[in-house]
Amino acid sequence: MPLVFILALPFAGSIIAALLPSNARKLEAWLAGFVAVACAVLVFTQFPDVADGRVVKTVVPWIPSLGVDFTLRMDGYSWLFAMIITSMGALIVLYARYYLSPQDPVPRFFAFFQAFMGSMLGVVLSGNLIQLVIFWELTSLSSFMLIAYWYHRLDARRGARMSLTITGAGGLCLLAGMLMIGHVVGSYDLDVVLASGDLIRTHSWYPIMLVLVALGALTKSAQFPFHVWLPNAMAAPTPVSAYLHSATMVKAGVFLLARFWPVMAGTPEWTWIIGGAGLCSLALGAYAATFQLDMKGVLAYSTISHLGLITLLLGMNSELALIAAVFHMINHATFKASLFMAAGIVDHETGTRDLTRLSGLYRSMPITTTLAVVAAASMAGVPLLNGFISKEMFFAETVFVSGDWQTRFALPIAAVIASAFSVAYSLRFIMQTFFGPPPRDLPRVPHEPPLRMLIPSGILVLICLVVGILPSYTVGPFLQNAAVSILGTNTPAYDLRVWHGFNIPLAMSFLALAGGIGLLWLLRHRHRTRPGKAPLIYRFDGRRTFESMLEGLDTLAAFILDWTRSPRLQPQLFLIILATVFVAALPLFRGTWFQPEIFTPVDPFFALMWVAGAACAIGAARQAKYHRAASLLLSGGAGLITALTFAWLSAPDLALTQLAVEVVTLVLILLGLRWLPPRVEGDDEHPVKNTLRAYIRRFRDLIIAVISGAGLSAIAYAVLTRPHPEGISSFFVKQSVPLGGGANVVNVILVDFRGFDTFGEITVLGIVALTVYALLRRFRPPPESLTLPTAREFLPTNGKLLDRFAEPDPRALIPDGVMKVPAVLVRLLLPMAALISMYFLIRGHNLPGGGFVGGLIMATAIILQYMVGGVIWVEARQRIHPQNWIAIGLLLAGTAAMAVWWASKPFLAALSWDIALPVIGHVHLSTVLLFDIGVYMLVVGATVLMLVALAHQSLRLYRKPVPAAAAATVIKGAR
Repeated sequence: MPLVFILALPFAGSIIAALLPSNARKLEAWLAGFVAVACAVLVFTQFPDVADGRVVKTVVPWIPSLGVDFTLRMDGYSWLFAMIITSMGALIVLYARYYLSPQDPVPRFFAFFQAFMGSMLGVVLSGNLIQLVIFWELTSLSSFMLIAYWYHRLDARRGARMSLTITGAGGLCLLAGMLMIGHVVGSYDLDVVLASGDLIRTHSWYPIMLVLVALGALTKSAQFPFHVWLPNAMAAPTPVSAYLHSATMVKAGVFLLARFWPVMAGTPEWTWIIGGAGLCSLALGAYAATFQLDMKGVLAYSTISHLGLITLLLGMNSELALIAAVFHMINHATFKASLFMAAGIVDHETGTRDLTRLSGLYRSMPITTTLAVVAAASMAGVPLLNGFISKEMFFAETVFVSGDWQTRFALPIAAVIASAFSVAYSLRFIMQTFFGPPPRDLPRVPHEPPLRMLIPSGILVLICLVVGILPSYTVGPFLQNAAVSILGTNTPAYDLRVWHGFNIPLAMSFLALAGGIGLLWLLRHRHRTRPGKAPLIYRFDGRRTFESMLEGLDTLAAFILDWTRSPRLQPQLFLIILATVFVAALPLFRGTWFQPEIFTPVDPFFALMWVAGAACAIGAARQAKYHRAASLLLSGGAGLITALTFAWLSAPDLALTQLAVEVVTLVLILLGLRWLPPRVEGDDEHPVKNTLRAYIRRFRDLIIAVISGAGLSAIAYAVLTRPHPEGISSFFVKQSVPLGGGANVVNVILVDFRGFDTFGEITVLGIVALTVYALLRRFRPPPESLTLPTAREFLPTNGKLLDRFAEPDPRALIPDGVMKVPAVLVRLLLPMAALISMYFLIRGHNLPGGGFVGGLIMATAIILQYMVGGVIWVEARQRIHPQNWIAIGLLLAGTAAMAVWWASKPFLAALSWDIALPVIGHVHLSTVLLFDIGVYMLVVGATVLMLVALAHQSLRLYRKPVPAAAAATVIKGAR
């Protein structure tokens, strides 16, 4: 259970933070800090278990039939990352408390911040491949929100979009790779997958799986050629950069590579793909960072370089290289987060991060200077700091790498050159910012920030010093546990200490230090004359390339749309139906579908009924040209025949649903008929030609309609008559009562066997209703549609026009006279209809009915109130708005779906109770009823919301001022 609390606390804190008032800055920070510290304490309490080599697990059944459970898993490696995520999060919260200005929306920042923390914890603690991918994508979404925090800035919006596009695409590739791995192994459980290395590496799908996993990891860790999003993400607030882009999000990719190292490494493909991307990123990032003008730009490209170093180590197929990579992940998180904090402090106190404007800040900011110097020295690999030890381990691996002579010579040389550039940009970062002449013309007078703002950076710098001096006593046990949890019995012996004597790696370290100092001295003239332009690569702009690709996609999409779309509805329907007919006809070309011997004699009454239905359909098609309302009524007749057909074929559930849908649809389309534009006939100059075209078009539509109807009938008949004794339908019939607890097979399928489909369908229905409502709020009818108001649009008390944009007037009753009698009867009908709808809802699990049918019956009763009583009268008396019905329905259905988790049952499983009540007797209760009630409420809310939106639009047609004489005439006629 501690793992559940570790994961749940950040998400709960995120929700609470979003609900707090905007002026509660201290409370927001205290909440986020408490959550981060509490999670860190909970993680630390698990160390004794992971130190003993045990794996702490929490398993909750999710989709057992597919072998997918919600699994939280903590070993030494995931413990290390969880500790980094939570403890670093606590430090960033303290830093952000003083960094964010009073004008910034603090609740939004801490809500997204905690959501990201929970997503990262989900990634490192997931014990299931599908679950890992879900949290992986959540990190992309939450980081998108954090990068776009200052959304009023164009660079923030662009950077967030680029980050989400690249990392989101990589996440989709990762999902495909995980699905393939789970299929090959036969399980999505991480422990089973980690024990199946030989099976994965020898499988024919291995190259494809490797590429897909690599795409997911390399995009997330900003590795070449997907590195372009990280420098553009620097538009985010500095606390976001210090957390996401140094310690957490960019580490997710290398975390994944190290996690799957035992099952995917050890092949030439792994070396070339992973090692090659790492080497390119190491060199390119170090080179580009040397010429950046923005402090955060230097740190961004240096992050790409150091992540490239880690990726290169992981691609070397060496156990010691893996240990060095994990060690450098820890070190990079400490010194890079501290440097981002220093850059943020400089920006916060001086108003700029431009290296060409900054200098000599050590005079006014001595503490910040000291912290930044130590952190930069660790990044450069200066002895007695943690960065020096992991970089020396990297040099040792490049020296002793196996392979041909070109690799044995080229790799150490490349490592020294890249490290020299690392020293150069680290030294330039410090010298141009903190040393030199006093600064001039800064936006603000530089000074030290509040002391508490310096505490997080000071703690991280202290860690750099302590680990650099006493590595085996500080980080040694944690690194050993992480290595053992990845490599198991193959963990090699290594010596984690500062001094290993005079050897080649030590010589390479000093050569890189000297080379970096000399390189910066050689480039001093270029930095003064042509600042910001990196030779050879300055013409390549990743943002422009990305924007050009998006513009190309937009152009291609516009080209396709120009050829397929039309301002008229008929051509669009023609393409859709034609494609549907083609796809639906494909199954008919395979297998023996039709069996003529199963044909039975046609009942004459059934044939007569369908003759009437066909007549209605033909009449609807002919009347569409002349009278749309008549065409709509005739199509309703065809729908009625369809409902009777369902009842004839012993499908009462379908008949009830079809009948209710026909009523609602008829009213819906009837309200929208007046908005349809008048039918446009051809010009009068070519009457014969236009008539011929019209007949050709109608003949084409007739052929398509006949083919579509005949094809659908053929498929339905083939499915109904083919033998399937052991098919899916037989399973539902046999297992409806034993497994679903209901005799109504249709309802059991909807709310039990296929409950997930139903939950998705009602969600879509709610979204559609809200979309229709939102669109119609902005819709304005054309001027020619405006007509005189009818008598029903006037108040009987004073004869004035109702203001349809004002609050509903409870006095707005229907006019006096004969119309009041049916209106009263319809109002009396509402409670009766409500009882009938509840009756169909409750009985639906065993008899025809259910939430969908009951909801449509209730919606029909409410529609009648609108039709007879008027919109104003009804809305003045309603207590729950349709939007609330939609929300409550979704919450009830979701509660029924998730409540079973507490009973250790799969998602959407059913819990049931049998109780005996004093007067009523035996009562059987189930969470299925709660799910069905959610369906009922959402159907009512969605249907009424759409019809209300249409009704209000119809009333807006009367907003045009009417002459007083005309209004008086209308009133007199009504009375």
